[in-house]
Amino acid sequence: MAEQRSELPSDSEYGPDDAAPRTPLHEREDELRSGEQSLDKLCKEFEAGGTEIGELLLFAAPAGHGKTSVLDQIRRLASLRDPCTVLSGRGGERQTKEPFHVLRQLLLPVLGSLTEAERGEVFGGWYGIVGPAIGLVPPSGEMEPLDPQGVRDGLDYVLTQLAPRRAPLVMVVDDLHWADLESLTWLASFAGRARHLPVLLVFAYRDGEFAEEARSLQQQIEDQAARKHVLLPLNPGSVARLVRAELGEDADDAFCRQVWAITAGSPYDTEALLREIREQALDPSEENTPQLHDLAASAKGMTHQYWLEKLGPNTLRFAWAAALLGTDIKQGLAASICAQGPAEAAESVRQLRRHRVLKSSPNGKLDFVHTLLGTSIYQSIPPATRTGMHGIAATAVENSGGSLLEASRHLLETHPDGDDDIVRKLRKAAFEHLAIGAPEAAYRCLERALVEPPDEDDRAAVLYEAGCAALLTDPAATVNQLKLALELENGLDPAQRIDATFRLSEVLAHAGELFLASETCRAEADRTPPGPGRLRLRAAQFMWTAWQRDEEDGPGRSRALKELSADLTGEQMAERAVFALRAWDLTLRGEPVPRVLGLVDQALVHGRLPEELGWRNTLWGFELPAIVGLSYTYTDQLARAEKLFSEAILEFEIAGWSGAHRGFAYFLMGLVRFRRGFLAEAEDFLRRGLRLSERIAPDIPLQWDIVGVLADTLLARGRVEEAWELCQKYRFAPPFHQTAMVLPDAPTLYGKLLLARGDHEGAVEILTEVGEQLDKRGWRNPVWAPWAGNLALALAPLRPLEAREVAEDAVARARAFGSASATGTALRQQAAVWDGPRTVELLEESVGLLTQSPVGYELAHALVDLGSALRRAGRSEDAAEHLYQGMELAQHCGADGLVARTRQELATSGLRPNRLRTLSKDALSQPEWDVAKLAAQGVPPQRIAKQLDVELSLVHRRLASVHRKAGTGPEGLAKALGLPDTPEDGQGSED
Repeated sequence: MAEQRSELPSDSEYGPDDAAPRTPLHEREDELRSGEQSLDKLCKEFEAGGTEIGELLLFAAPAGHGKTSVLDQIRRLASLRDPCTVLSGRGGERQTKEPFHVLRQLLLPVLGSLTEAERGEVFGGWYGIVGPAIGLVPPSGEMEPLDPQGVRDGLDYVLTQLAPRRAPLVMVVDDLHWADLESLTWLASFAGRARHLPVLLVFAYRDGEFAEEARSLQQQIEDQAARKHVLLPLNPGSVARLVRAELGEDADDAFCRQVWAITAGSPYDTEALLREIREQALDPSEENTPQLHDLAASAKGMTHQYWLEKLGPNTLRFAWAAALLGTDIKQGLAASICAQGPAEAAESVRQLRRHRVLKSSPNGKLDFVHTLLGTSIYQSIPPATRTGMHGIAATAVENSGGSLLEASRHLLETHPDGDDDIVRKLRKAAFEHLAIGAPEAAYRCLERALVEPPDEDDRAAVLYEAGCAALLTDPAATVNQLKLALELENGLDPAQRIDATFRLSEVLAHAGELFLASETCRAEADRTPPGPGRLRLRAAQFMWTAWQRDEEDGPGRSRALKELSADLTGEQMAERAVFALRAWDLTLRGEPVPRVLGLVDQALVHGRLPEELGWRNTLWGFELPAIVGLSYTYTDQLARAEKLFSEAILEFEIAGWSGAHRGFAYFLMGLVRFRRGFLAEAEDFLRRGLRLSERIAPDIPLQWDIVGVLADTLLARGRVEEAWELCQKYRFAPPFHQTAMVLPDAPTLYGKLLLARGDHEGAVEILTEVGEQLDKRGWRNPVWAPWAGNLALALAPLRPLEAREVAEDAVARARAFGSASATGTALRQQAAVWDGPRTVELLEESVGLLTQSPVGYELAHALVDLGSALRRAGRSEDAAEHLYQGMELAQHCGADGLVARTRQELATSGLRPNRLRTLSKDALSQPEWDVAKLAAQGVPPQRIAKQLDVELSLVHRRLASVHRKAGTGPEGLAKALGLPDTPEDGQGSED
């Protein structure tokens, strides 16, 4: 076994010349053996080709019990292993408020040494997000605030790529209880991921000294540990050996025993007492034991007077400066803080090393021999002097080339004095903290700036900045600060005031206070002069009202929105936002599709989102582009919706936004994939979104949005009980959210689930209530809330005549809306409550319409229903054609339940299910292309069949495949395929 170190501060660390430790550790054999075994396992399994071999080893102890010595020895053992890469970091008592301090120590040396080629491989697209956080590059003045979860996701990616390239990797973190919250949060998460990598994590901390907000992270880390060692006090024999090694072999047994009794076996207290005994030249004999109590009290207290007498005023002042800096102390910086020249500072360091207070670290900087010494010296600084020195330290850090990220922790410790320069620096520091994904640190800076206080002309702006900084971490603080900013008479300029109001309404809305959000915008709009700002507030008022679960006068709001949009031209961005809101309103009301799409086109610029309505633009938030995409989703423009939602995911990933924004984007993509019939892909996106939603909070609208569509997807895949269990787990059941709307309509989805489970009476009750509420609000969209068709299905075995009436009404609503998918689905459901020839007629019309839409699963369902109806009518040949086609499409969709049902139908017909073929989503076959070119020119199916000399049914089949692959109906086919949409002469009319 390699040479061991003593746990005494003087021996547990490098001596004055940074030589190897001089005395062995006592009573730490088990802990060191555990560390060595973990290193052996890591290296041997990696050499044998293992990759998922990570482990977490913990050492916990009260202060002064030698955990740092154990870690130093494990670090030394690891550094002797070839090819181990050893990364080291350490929490600092003074640096707990310095974001990413520990991670910068750990990762900056290795990541900063990567070649340019390695950097590209290790960082991928995360360099602009992770780089500023760990100090590789300074935060840019143009950077947007980063999502903290996005930074953590980026760190996960980087370490996952780095570990195999520097394997086996050993990460050692000491004083974890003092780690900054940003570093600790990531380390707690990475502790679970590390087991899948060739990484050994070794953490040490003082049990019971984690801050209140960090205790859950401590528990998370301990839950992941392979082993946790709690270091116990030394026994009398070990203390006796330490006494004799320091004072001579002739030390009396009684004297040694008394040293142990006074220090309770603490290695640090033992060394401190022995240092006092040595300096007092006290003989280690029994008759001198009474003096040990006073010496121990003096050594343990280490007051201002104690250090002054030991070090002298000049050396003590340098020690104070070092204590202010904490860890990784730069000698020149400490000298600047205490106003010492190079020669004087060098002498101070020499004295502090001689007294075993400071030591040199392997990186060339200074550190305290033991953290307790740093704590003692810091506490010995008179309070007024300490405050002043922090102010000097902040300036010295800046003058030495350091950033305000480093200087700000010193500024936080200064006394308020109305200094405008301090306010300016704190505001700039807050901006830099936001730019590296540390909003809590930013908020601390702005809180301190408000206490300074700022000039009255700036106070409202600082309140506004504080509110924005707290947006991701403390919505309540955001509301409070923005309200205060808006209440000040000498406050924000008009543009800032409008922006502050919008942001206040946004955070209220996201907290479920949609009525208050809407009223906030209405009240401010009433006092704002006409213009773009006022229109922005009016639009926001309508937007938050539209997301409310309940509304007193939905038709009235719709009329008001219509009046607001009547005279707009679309020249201003706020006008385009109003067009988008109007399109969504008409979508929910079930107004004709062409009117909806016309308004959407007016909201866009050349068919694309304008920059001001972009997904990451804070002027409007992500709700406006989502409304555009949802309008496309419910009007069969699924290819356009999918493109829009793909852009959202990409933008959020590039920006490192990994919270609600990306979760919502995954939900939207899952929704549109579900509508297109790509059920397996829909399920994947929705489950990804669900995982992200679980990071935020339980029972939030986003989570229920996802759960509702995921349950619908599982129903389509034939997994009814799994859908039910999912809803039970996430409490997806009435009354859902008290104030916010869940989309698509949650009660309708819940009624559909009850119907799938055979609870017809429960489904009737839910769906009847839904219909009454939505009709009162004026919302008649049969795709958003297909309650009527499902109510007809639920009523069929209970009250057949009523079921047919309801189904007829559902078809009427769908025809009024005008999308092929809405009408086709409603007809399929209507057919289910009839029998005989009428059923076949309805299903044939349903299939005809659905072949013109991009909704693959609905078409498969209708084809199978039609095949079954034809079989019952005795038309076996026609039945087989539709059943085979429906089964093929259902297989492509991932609708396993529908496939099984179709196979049963074929078996009942005496037909043998054929070998299923897989359709390509990425390209059209040549026969499909021939049909598509003619359809894009407006040629009707009958003429296409005649011109190509094929059966009409074959044309319909090929058209269905074309629409599904292109993700659009007939009206968008030409554009989707890049074909001219002008009808050829004479081809757009029937014979």
